[in-house]
Amino acid sequence: MVKREEKLSMPVIPADRADDLHNLNIADSADLVLFVAGNQFMVMDELIRVFQEEHPDVKKIFYETLPPGLELKQILAGGALFRDSVIGVTPDVYASVTVKAMERLEERGFIEKGEYFLYLHNRIVFMVPESNPARVMSIADLGRDEVRISQPNPEYEDIAYYIIDMYRQAGGETLVHRIMEEKRAEGTTILTVVHHRETPLRIMKGTVDVGPVWATEVIHARQRKLAVDVVEPGEEFDQRARINYYVCKLKNAAHPDNAEKFLDFIRSPRAQGIYAGQGFVPHFV
Repeated sequence: MVKREEKLSMPVIPADRADDLHNLNIADSADLVLFVAGNQFMVMDELIRVFQEEHPDVKKIFYETLPPGLELKQILAGGALFRDSVIGVTPDVYASVTVKAMERLEERGFIEKGEYFLYLHNRIVFMVPESNPARVMSIADLGRDEVRISQPNPEYEDIAYYIIDMYRQAGGETLVHRIMEEKRAEGTTILTVVHHRETPLRIMKGTVDVGPVWATEVIHARQRKLAVDVVEPGEEFDQRARINYYVCKLKNAAHPDNAEKFLDFIRSPRAQGIYAGQGFVPHFV
């Protein structure tokens, strides 16, 4: 029984995020529990299917595709609240897009020092409506008064830190302040909790003009026949040299052997090829 004070310390998963909690009905009896960076959602069905082809003994897998910052809060708190219920499972494997998340797990004793590795890369682009009616052509254009931005929230989404660094690189602290403070107060910078779900929806509804996203998300949106276009910030700004995906097995993993199987699998050419097919940049070639 989870005590009331423990519940109060747990992060809350938004009630409409059931599509990021995969196989929740078997979470407590799963053979493997994965918390992966949410922007990998478009590869997970194929990745899990191929993994289970190679390891048919791992029959039941519960996995989350929430923002890794929210998943980290969940790990540190020992659970999360979802629709008034507690999801109390601890992941066997956790993946994030910042090394800081791994260092935080080290500090709190959830993983041994250095027990994580880099396995993937990505880059940032701007998703805009088809034909780009707001004429967003550069990073500086996001500072314009009339341009409405779907902006990942740094509190939950690790991509936000890379985006803010991109703003800083392009326009210094002035542009960062303009987008993240002034325009937020004006209502033209609208924060997200799960940007890869919210930004395409906002663009389709016409409530925003642009959203910084992973390049993989534009590919996925086009595969779904969504009427979106992409604006490239340029190789010098898209953070491709800095965006690293890290993964680890937790010390108290309930299924350590299956966790090791999964970690070996995502380093394999077959898994790396699945990622590459969706626009990710493989690390193991």
